[in-house]
Amino acid sequence: MTTQSKMNFAQVGINAMFTVVSILMIMPLVLVISISISEEKTLLTNGYRFLPQQLDFTAYKLILQSPGVLLNAYGITILVTILGTILSLLMTAMIGYAISRRDYRYGRVTTFYIFFTMLFSGGLVPSYILITQYLHLKDTLWALIIPYLLSPFNIMLMKGFLQKIPGEIIESCKMDGAGELRIFFRIILPLSTPALATLGLFISFMYWNDWWLGLLYIDNQKLVPLQLMLYRMMNTIDFLSTNLRRLNVMIDLADFPSLSARMAMAVLAAGPMMFVFPFFQRYFVSGLTVGSLKG
Repeated sequence: MTTQSKMNFAQVGINAMFTVVSILMIMPLVLVISISISEEKTLLTNGYRFLPQQLDFTAYKLILQSPGVLLNAYGITILVTILGTILSLLMTAMIGYAISRRDYRYGRVTTFYIFFTMLFSGGLVPSYILITQYLHLKDTLWALIIPYLLSPFNIMLMKGFLQKIPGEIIESCKMDGAGELRIFFRIILPLSTPALATLGLFISFMYWNDWWLGLLYIDNQKLVPLQLMLYRMMNTIDFLSTNLRRLNVMIDLADFPSLSARMAMAVLAAGPMMFVFPFFQRYFVSGLTVGSLKG
């Protein structure tokens, strides 16, 4: 077997392996969608199937009974995700750039200070007191943004990436009369596109999937994010499905879309983010190794 044929065989094997892995990753999504549009009786009788035996959109009708509430929750989550991601990326890049500069005198001290916060946390009670009593952010959108605004892990990754940018570029910009802000926004940020895209994807997922902050700090129904609304709906459905008989409500449990409603909520919650990922895919591969090499 020649070297070329060995390379072709290895390439075919690698492609086949990744094809199988991709199929295995897509299958759960297909199963979730199938369950969400299946009749509850068939799910209880025959179990889960990749192809629905009997189409039924009762679960979606139940969730979409109040479309205004759902759209409001979508709007809150989209606003928090966009605003939080932009601010988080900006602050992460600024701090990472500062501690990556070799001429920053307190770089090691600041880096240790940031790293130290990855090992110890103040805890839930001090965080709650800080947000509600001192910052007075309860029932505001900032309560959903500020707690996740900075991540020490993301800062360390950004620092590792920015350290690979040659310092001669910064020196040449200074010789041309550029200030620090102009260097950062006109030179550093464009060169950091792969790192920003990768971290932006992770940060946006974190904001989109969060329901914990809303549970802690949001009582105003107009500010409830999507995940918290779906979480409350799921708890309500679970309560009703397990307590209908105790409440003397004569409803056949087989007609109550408990299983399909859970999967419909998963589709509604995760669906929009599947359309966001392709926009980051261009930079995602090159950004996977962000901070992995010491420059």
